[in-house]
Amino acid sequence: MFGKEAALYVPTGTMGNLAAIMAHCWNRGEEIIVGDLSHIHQFEQGGIAQLGHIHSRTVKNNEDGTFCLLELESKIRKKYEQHFPISTLVCIENTHNWCNGSPLDFDFISDVCRVSKSYNLKVHVDGARIFNASVKQQIPVAKLVENCDSISVCLSKGLCCPIGSLVIGEKQFIQRVHRCRKVLGGGMRQVGHMAATGIVALKTMVNRLADDHKHAEMIAKAFNSYGNGFVKIDPKLVKTNILFVETDPQVITAHQYTALLRQPSEINGEKVVIKANAISDSKFRVVTNANVSEDDVLVMVDKIKQINEKIAK
Repeated sequence: MFGKEAALYVPTGTMGNLAAIMAHCWNRGEEIIVGDLSHIHQFEQGGIAQLGHIHSRTVKNNEDGTFCLLELESKIRKKYEQHFPISTLVCIENTHNWCNGSPLDFDFISDVCRVSKSYNLKVHVDGARIFNASVKQQIPVAKLVENCDSISVCLSKGLCCPIGSLVIGEKQFIQRVHRCRKVLGGGMRQVGHMAATGIVALKTMVNRLADDHKHAEMIAKAFNSYGNGFVKIDPKLVKTNILFVETDPQVITAHQYTALLRQPSEINGEKVVIKANAISDSKFRVVTNANVSEDDVLVMVDKIKQINEKIAK
């Protein structure tokens, strides 16, 4: 499926990324280059430094999850210098969670790999939602990662497994990941029944991700249609299944708006609660998944309309 030699099951995507980075950065004093808005940099507790003793150097993520290749090249330590870490690995994220769920352009991935390899650096993909990218762009995952050295893939997001992720790469690399997984506490003898759900997911849940993308578009349209300008989302930023919705804090903050979404209200004889996360006073995040049907989306649209009409009065 990915065109690589081997894969290893891990309990979580965070452990997958950490074990993969530790396996790449096998020697002391090594460094990764990673986007400043990436999940690895922002939301994994600095585990590569805490547990892997690995330095990180950031490049600025663009709105679509890419970064400037010239900046990447400028951040690579091009020769051994006793004062500096040793550049070893470049990490990218596809789709990019904090950049509107954007799928990375295939040419960008190819260019990152080309620049990295020219300095003998490896490339790791945080592919927690890489199947969303594959479905959206209609490019097989094996093609997306053909020039990359390793990939972490989440089975429990859009693919809906109860638990689990994979680290994928060449056989010798996965042997190192196996060793890292053990010291991180991820070696589970009882994993068979959980891994079985992953097989089902990979066989049956990938193509339906297009429904999640469609549902996200429907929800975005509702916010823009009924928001009266104080709740909105740029249609150009609706990429896959992740929405970042903006509010006007002078009218209502994102925290207040998400509280209204969570507040039970009756629609078609049922109590309706919508869960969304405020990430600032002016922005909140909505994610669609397999447990949200088109009927559920239509109910959500009705609730958005009710809330916005109430605010506008």
